[in-house]
Parts: sequence; C-alpha cells; structure tokens
Amino acid sequence: MAKTTPVPERLVDIAIIGAGPAGLTAGLYAVRSGRTVALLEQMAPGGQAATTWRVDNYPGLPHVSGSELMSKMESQTRELGLGAEMGSVTGIVPGPPHRIQVTDGEIKAKTVVIATGAKPKFLNIPGEQEYRGRGVSYCGTCDGPFFKNVPVAVVGGGNTALEEADYLTRFASRVYLVHRREQFRADKIIQDHVLKNPKIEIITPYVPQDILGDDKGVTQLRINPRGEPECRDLEVKGVFVFVGWTPQTEAFTGLLDAAPEGYLKTDPFLMTSVPGIFAAGDCRDNALKQIIVAAGEGATAAVMADRYIQTHP
Repeated sequence: MAKTTPVPERLVDIAIIGAGPAGLTAGLYAVRSGRTVALLEQMAPGGQAATTWRVDNYPGLPHVSGSELMSKMESQTRELGLGAEMGSVTGIVPGPPHRIQVTDGEIKAKTVVIATGAKPKFLNIPGEQEYRGRGVSYCGTCDGPFFKNVPVAVVGGGNTALEEADYLTRFASRVYLVHRREQFRADKIIQDHVLKNPKIEIITPYVPQDILGDDKGVTQLRINPRGEPECRDLEVKGVFVFVGWTPQTEAFTGLLDAAPEGYLKTDPFLMTSVPGIFAAGDCRDNALKQIIVAAGEGATAAVMADRYIQTHP
C-alpha cells in the first residue's frame, strides 16, 4: 500500500473515492466543470487496470499496456491540478454535506462518486493463503518475471485468465491453463490466440483442490476432474488465480443498497440509494466490467454530481 499522509479536512463539491479508470475520468470531468474535487485512493492510482499487461479493446489506443493507459489518464488529471490523495476510506456519514471518513482525517463533500473497483477472488483451497507471495499470485504482469524457465499454472476461464496465461509464456517454460468447465468464457479472438500457443496446455474440466509446497514456495497444484475422485498433481512453481472479482464496497455496507455480491445499485443516472452519492465502474452493479465502461460511467457520474449540486444548492 502506498504511504499515506494526513488528508486535510475541508468541504469540496465532489469527493471521488478511487483513482482507477472510473475515478480518474470522474475527476477529469469534475475539474473541467469548475468544481472543487478531492480524489482519494488507498493504493497507487490506476487500480487493477494498471496491472493488465496488454489492452487491445480501448478505442484509439490499440496494443497499449494497462499501466501506460492509466499513466496517461492520471497525467491528464494532474495537468488540471488534480492529484490523488493517499488514504483509505472507512465509511461515509450521509449529509448534507456527506462526511467521508478516512484513516487520517475526514472530508466533507456536497456529492460523492464511489469508484472503488473490485479485487480478485480467492480459490479458498488449502495452501492458497500459506503460499501467497511465495508462488501464489493474482497478477501475471506483476510477478511473471519471477518465474523464468519454470512451469506455472493459471486458474480461470475468462478474458483475464487467458490473457495472463499468454503473457506468462514470455517467462515460464510451460503454462497449464486449468478451468472447471469444458468451454472458456473468454472472447473467441483471445481463445484462438491461446490455443495456438505451443507453451500453453489446456486442462479442462478440472477443479483446483490443494496447493502444495515447501519452505521455498509452491511445488505442486493438485487438481481433480469435476465430479470424479481421482486427482492429478501438476509440478509447478507458480499458481496464478483469475477466477473473478469481488467489489470493494465493504466500507458502505448497510448504508447503500447493493446486490447480494456487494455491487452497488444505482438508478439510470448512477445515483445510489442515498441522494447525492453516485457509483461508477467495477464496484457498480453493471453488465460489463471493462476499462472503457468504467471510464464512461466515471464521466456520467461526475456530470450527474455536478447537476445534482446545481439543483440542490
């Protein structure tokens, strides 16, 4: 986690929680509208998008890395005088004004845009937490270079899992792609690319059962066919997990209406169940978790927050 400094207490027009693609875009639109803005981020700006090694579907910027794309977004907001303040939001006391409680202070805001994104889900199997950081990873872009010339396993069947499996072939001697279903959920163009990669071995339908290791780290991933008792041990030095996401909305539990999975519910104008509080991006109960969707929702939420202030002086 990035080093935090005390957040100065003040009243702003729009407080934005999260500096991923949704939060950065919301900040861009909010500042351009002439509003005073506070942009809060508990980690490094860019969010999960910054850990994606390649983004092929962002219009106008083909074959860009996630870190490069997020760096451009952050630079654009900084050019307008808005930088992210490091601080973890622990809750909101609804107003007006709304009081955003941060670990090192409190900010009052006429409106709030929640853009906290989502974090990777765990397998919840033996050995996962024990070997986390010692072979178990949730970011191929971050940790791939540590696995040069050794076999690794990737668990998952969506776009992220297949993209990361392809990326890891740059370093690993072999990549086992383990998925619990026969068919992948990833886009066909990504599947076709992965199937042509000679360093990737597809193993379906198998379910991870146990991650084994020693004092040096991971040594095996134990898997078994769905519904069958026999197991198979994959000799690997790394296990990369990409099985979905959990919204980072714990700080707002009990305050805002949410779906059973924790995703925040909003109206068509992205306002939550509390007037003046909006949500955008992967933390919201939307249909598609993509960078361009998060950015679009960030813009919409900022514009709606601006209009809310105009109509609720």
